[in-house]
Amino acid sequence: MASIIVLVPELQDWTPGSYSVERLGGLTNLVFKVSRKEESYIVRIPGEGTEEYIDRSVESHNAQVAADIKVSAEVLYSDPSSGVMVSRFLEGTKTMSPLAFKEISGSAGRAGRALALLHNSGKEFLFRFELFAMIDEYLKVLSGLDVTLPDGYREVVEEAQNIRNILASKTKLPLTPCHCDPLSENFLDDGQKMWIVDWEYSGMNDPLWDLGDLSVEAEFSEEQDRELLVAYWGEEPPAEILGRMIIYKAMCDLLWTLWGLIQHGNKNPAEDFWAYSIARFERCKKLMSSSGFAEHLRAVDRGSLYN
Repeated sequence: MASIIVLVPELQDWTPGSYSVERLGGLTNLVFKVSRKEESYIVRIPGEGTEEYIDRSVESHNAQVAADIKVSAEVLYSDPSSGVMVSRFLEGTKTMSPLAFKEISGSAGRAGRALALLHNSGKEFLFRFELFAMIDEYLKVLSGLDVTLPDGYREVVEEAQNIRNILASKTKLPLTPCHCDPLSENFLDDGQKMWIVDWEYSGMNDPLWDLGDLSVEAEFSEEQDRELLVAYWGEEPPAEILGRMIIYKAMCDLLWTLWGLIQHGNKNPAEDFWAYSIARFERCKKLMSSSGFAEHLRAVDRGSLYN
């Protein structure tokens, strides 16, 4: 830790023994809180092998942009070659979870306002998130594996292509800087403002992806979806905006269903990826077969915001 601390100009007088180190959570990376008196910072050390699928130069740039627009924590040090990042600890915040979003009043709305701040910033992120290119790649990989496909799989994949064509017809769709991986745990709430952290997968994207993905991962109810959207849009959103968010809820589950099936086919022992995939797929299929889903598609297809 001392070898990292000395690289940060603001911390160069922090001698070994003058500060405390606390290990925090982190699924793929090592994350530490370092503190001295009233000052605390987060030191993130990338997990082994993450350089194979995360571009640290992109992450470093995008994290700095997010910090500049005050949607994320201040970045004090970032080394794209090693992936080490030091950022200011956000005091008084609570790491969110699906349960926290349900229990903390106004949290869905604060998340909506944070995403609006990001999306409406006019800034540029490096990298472009390509949903359907990822789906195509996963389908290609899956076709070469000996995997039993869940019931209704082909129908859902065919409908996804119809959705792709509808979205592609919106020729002036604006891409904005997006988080692209809005798990509940990447949102920190101080009761007045929601902060967003962890920019490993960020890039330019359809902004409604972030809302749909957050809704799925945080297990939002219809009431929470409405709170999120109204706060994000500033008023009741047009049917086209609601439709886009609902579409991306389904596509989020489809994307991770395919990913999970690949892990299952490759016999990844990390967890029960078959159960993971089936749970994702059943939720996706249920939404896409619901009575209102076709109307959401029509709202997007006839919408004029992006034409």
